[in-house]
Amino acid sequence: MNRLFGSAPKGPKPTLNSAIGNLDGRIGGFDVKIASLNAELGTYQGKMAKMRDGPGKNALKQKALKVLQRRKQYEAQRDQLQSQVWNMEQAQTMQDNLAGVMTTVDAMKTTQKELRKQYGKVDLDKIERMQDEMADLMDVGNEIQETLSRGYEVPDDVDEAELDAELEMLGAEMEMEGGGLEGAGGVPDFLRDEVPEFIDEPPETTGKVQEAAR
Repeated sequence: MNRLFGSAPKGPKPTLNSAIGNLDGRIGGFDVKIASLNAELGTYQGKMAKMRDGPGKNALKQKALKVLQRRKQYEAQRDQLQSQVWNMEQAQTMQDNLAGVMTTVDAMKTTQKELRKQYGKVDLDKIERMQDEMADLMDVGNEIQETLSRGYEVPDDVDEAELDAELEMLGAEMEMEGGGLEGAGGVPDFLRDEVPEFIDEPPETTGKVQEAAR
């Protein structure tokens, strides 16, 4: 028969959102009917409040009972539909959460692939060699700074004890030189045998000076 008459076109599959929308529309229809029955019950109640007991009032009461039964049926059906809507909304929430989880997982997978590509381009050996070269350059720089900041007058390897010994030795030599000056008539040792070129004659002795004074 499908070859003769063809098959009916297939429409899109229903979704939870569309099913919830349909049920909400039906629930709204029940709400309208229940509101109409409540208004009808209110009319009957108003009339019966003004009537005395009798056949007429009993007849209105029977009508009101039928309206009340119909309203209870509508309310029961509406409650069932609301329960279905609630269940589908919970399922929709779970579906949305699952979709969010899947999106997160896909994003993480994509990020993982990109990280692998990027890290695959990194050569750890080159980085270590570069770090070693940087450390060597830092050492060379420190040596250059130490060399440039080295003093020219005082050697670096002279300590305080050696300096004190040198000072004591110089003091002893100065005392010895002072004694030699007094014993040689005030003439230093290095000038005893030598006479400066600008002096024509050597200085007279102390005895000759005294005789001249007489």
